Amino acid sequence: MIDSLKNFFDIKFWKFIIVGIINTIVGMTIMYGMYFLGDHYNWYSGIASEYGWKANDINFWVSSALNYILTSILSYILNKNITFKSKGNTGRSLVRFIINIAVCYLISYGIARPFTTWFMSQFFPSVDQKIVEYLTMFVGMVFFTGCNYIGQRFFAFKSSTADKDTSD
Repeated sequence: MIDSLKNFFDIKFWKFIIVGIINTIVGMTIMYGMYFLGDHYNWYSGIASEYGWKANDINFWVSSALNYILTSILSYILNKNITFKSKGNTGRSLVRFIINIAVCYLISYGIARPFTTWFMSQFFPSVDQKIVEYLTMFVGMVFFTGCNYIGQRFFAFKSSTADKDTSD
Protein backbone atom coordinates (compact mmCIF):
# COMPACT_ATOMS: atom_id res chain seq x y z
CA MET A 1 0.00 0.00 0.00
CA ILE A 2 2.75 2.47 0.97
CA ASP A 3 4.77 1.58 -2.14
CA SER A 4 1.70 2.12 -4.31
CA LEU A 5 1.23 5.58 -2.82
CA LYS A 6 4.92 6.39 -3.31
CA ASN A 7 4.66 5.31 -6.95
CA PHE A 8 1.53 7.42 -7.45
CA PHE A 9 2.99 10.53 -5.77
CA ASP A 10 6.37 10.34 -7.50
CA ILE A 11 8.27 13.03 -9.45
CA LYS A 12 5.74 12.83 -12.28
CA PHE A 13 3.01 13.86 -9.86
CA TRP A 14 4.97 16.92 -8.70
CA LYS A 15 5.84 17.92 -12.27
CA PHE A 16 2.14 17.59 -13.12
CA ILE A 17 1.33 19.90 -10.19
CA ILE A 18 3.81 22.55 -11.43
CA VAL A 19 2.45 22.34 -14.99
CA GLY A 20 -1.02 22.50 -13.46
CA ILE A 21 -0.21 25.68 -11.56
CA ILE A 22 0.92 27.32 -14.80
CA ASN A 23 -2.19 26.04 -16.59
CA THR A 24 -4.42 27.16 -13.72
CA ILE A 25 -3.12 30.72 -13.82
CA VAL A 26 -3.55 30.90 -17.59
CA GLY A 27 -6.89 29.07 -17.50
CA MET A 28 -8.44 31.08 -14.70
CA THR A 29 -7.47 34.28 -16.48
CA ILE A 30 -9.16 33.04 -19.65
CA MET A 31 -12.24 31.53 -17.99
CA TYR A 32 -13.04 34.26 -15.50
CA GLY A 33 -12.02 36.98 -17.95
CA MET A 34 -14.30 35.63 -20.67
CA TYR A 35 -17.12 35.06 -18.19
CA PHE A 36 -16.82 38.63 -16.91
CA LEU A 37 -16.58 40.09 -20.42
CA GLY A 38 -19.49 37.96 -21.67
CA ASP A 39 -21.58 39.08 -18.73
CA HIS A 40 -20.49 42.70 -18.98
CA TYR A 41 -21.00 43.02 -22.73
CA ASN A 42 -23.97 40.63 -22.84
CA TRP A 43 -22.55 38.86 -25.93
CA TYR A 44 -24.83 35.85 -25.67
CA SER A 45 -28.21 37.49 -25.04
CA GLY A 46 -29.31 37.39 -28.71
CA ILE A 47 -28.36 33.76 -29.19
CA ALA A 48 -29.85 32.79 -25.84
CA SER A 49 -33.20 34.49 -26.38
CA GLU A 50 -33.49 33.00 -29.87
CA TYR A 51 -33.38 29.49 -28.38
CA GLY A 52 -35.09 30.22 -25.08
CA TRP A 53 -31.88 29.81 -23.05
CA LYS A 54 -30.39 32.02 -20.38
CA ALA A 55 -27.42 34.10 -21.56
CA ASN A 56 -25.65 33.18 -18.33
CA ASP A 57 -25.83 29.47 -19.17
CA ILE A 58 -24.21 30.03 -22.57
CA ASN A 59 -21.59 32.30 -21.03
CA PHE A 60 -20.75 29.65 -18.39
CA TRP A 61 -20.20 26.88 -20.93
CA VAL A 62 -18.38 29.05 -23.49
CA SER A 63 -16.04 30.52 -20.85
CA SER A 64 -15.16 27.19 -19.27
CA ALA A 65 -14.85 25.39 -22.63
CA LEU A 66 -12.57 28.07 -24.10
CA ASN A 67 -10.39 27.79 -21.01
CA TYR A 68 -10.02 24.04 -21.43
CA ILE A 69 -9.44 24.14 -25.17
CA LEU A 70 -6.61 26.66 -24.93
CA THR A 71 -4.97 25.34 -21.79
CA SER A 72 -5.27 21.77 -23.04
CA ILE A 73 -2.94 22.65 -25.90
CA LEU A 74 -0.44 24.04 -23.40
CA SER A 75 -0.98 21.06 -21.09
CA TYR A 76 -0.40 18.52 -23.86
CA ILE A 77 2.92 20.09 -24.85
CA LEU A 78 4.21 20.49 -21.29
CA ASN A 79 3.00 17.15 -19.93
CA LYS A 80 4.09 15.11 -22.94
CA ASN A 81 7.58 16.59 -22.97
CA ILE A 82 8.29 17.49 -19.34
CA THR A 83 5.99 15.65 -16.91
CA PHE A 84 5.69 12.22 -18.50
CA LYS A 85 8.57 12.47 -21.01
CA SER A 86 6.47 10.48 -23.44
CA LYS A 87 8.47 9.06 -26.32
CA GLY A 88 5.51 7.18 -27.74
CA ASN A 89 3.56 7.85 -30.90
CA THR A 90 2.48 11.51 -30.91
CA GLY A 91 -0.70 10.86 -32.90
CA ARG A 92 -1.82 8.13 -30.53
CA SER A 93 -1.03 10.12 -27.39
CA LEU A 94 -2.75 13.19 -28.85
CA VAL A 95 -5.95 11.26 -29.58
CA ARG A 96 -5.87 9.72 -26.09
CA PHE A 97 -5.17 13.14 -24.58
CA ILE A 98 -8.16 14.69 -26.38
CA ILE A 99 -10.43 11.84 -25.27
CA ASN A 100 -9.16 12.23 -21.70
CA ILE A 101 -9.71 16.00 -21.65
CA ALA A 102 -13.22 15.69 -23.12
CA VAL A 103 -14.28 12.97 -20.69
CA CYS A 104 -12.78 14.77 -17.68
CA TYR A 105 -14.41 18.06 -18.73
CA LEU A 106 -17.87 16.54 -19.15
CA ILE A 107 -17.67 14.56 -15.93
CA SER A 108 -16.17 17.39 -13.87
CA TYR A 109 -18.47 20.17 -14.97
CA GLY A 110 -21.44 17.83 -15.23
CA ILE A 111 -20.93 17.09 -11.52
CA ALA A 112 -19.74 20.53 -10.41
CA ARG A 113 -22.74 22.52 -11.59
CA PRO A 114 -25.55 20.53 -9.96
CA PHE A 115 -23.44 19.79 -6.86
CA THR A 116 -22.43 23.42 -6.24
CA THR A 117 -25.91 24.73 -7.01
CA TRP A 118 -27.44 22.21 -4.60
CA PHE A 119 -24.80 22.81 -1.90
CA MET A 120 -25.12 26.57 -2.03
CA SER A 121 -28.93 26.47 -2.05
CA GLN A 122 -28.92 24.18 1.01
CA PHE A 123 -26.30 25.96 3.10
CA PHE A 124 -26.03 29.48 1.67
CA PRO A 125 -29.38 30.19 0.00
CA SER A 126 -29.00 33.97 0.01
CA VAL A 127 -25.71 34.04 -1.92
CA ASP A 128 -25.89 35.87 -5.23
CA GLN A 129 -26.20 33.59 -8.29
CA LYS A 130 -23.07 35.17 -9.86
CA ILE A 131 -21.00 33.99 -6.90
CA VAL A 132 -22.48 30.51 -7.27
CA GLU A 133 -21.44 30.49 -10.96
CA TYR A 134 -17.87 31.56 -10.15
CA LEU A 135 -17.69 28.96 -7.37
CA THR A 136 -19.07 26.31 -9.74
CA MET A 137 -16.27 26.99 -12.20
CA PHE A 138 -13.73 26.64 -9.40
CA VAL A 139 -15.26 23.37 -8.13
CA GLY A 140 -15.23 22.07 -11.71
CA MET A 141 -11.51 22.88 -11.93
CA VAL A 142 -10.82 20.91 -8.75
CA PHE A 143 -12.71 17.85 -10.01
CA PHE A 144 -11.07 18.20 -13.42
CA THR A 145 -7.54 18.30 -11.99
CA GLY A 146 -7.85 14.97 -10.19
CA CYS A 147 -9.60 13.26 -13.05
CA ASN A 148 -7.13 14.69 -15.57
CA TYR A 149 -4.01 13.56 -13.71
CA ILE A 150 -5.24 10.00 -13.51
CA GLY A 151 -6.30 10.04 -17.17
CA GLN A 152 -3.05 11.51 -18.45
CA ARG A 153 -0.81 9.30 -16.37
CA PHE A 154 -2.58 6.00 -16.91
CA PHE A 155 -4.21 6.54 -20.31
CA ALA A 156 -2.95 9.40 -22.49
CA PHE A 157 0.76 9.11 -21.72
CA LYS A 158 0.84 5.58 -20.37
CA SER A 159 4.26 4.27 -21.19
CA SER A 160 5.01 0.72 -22.09
CA THR A 161 7.77 -1.11 -20.24
CA ALA A 162 9.93 -0.74 -23.35
CA ASP A 163 9.93 3.08 -23.26
CA LYS A 164 9.73 3.88 -19.54
CA ASP A 165 12.05 6.68 -18.49
CA THR A 166 14.25 5.47 -15.66
CA SER A 167 16.06 8.79 -15.14
CA ASP A 168 13.36 10.17 -12.81
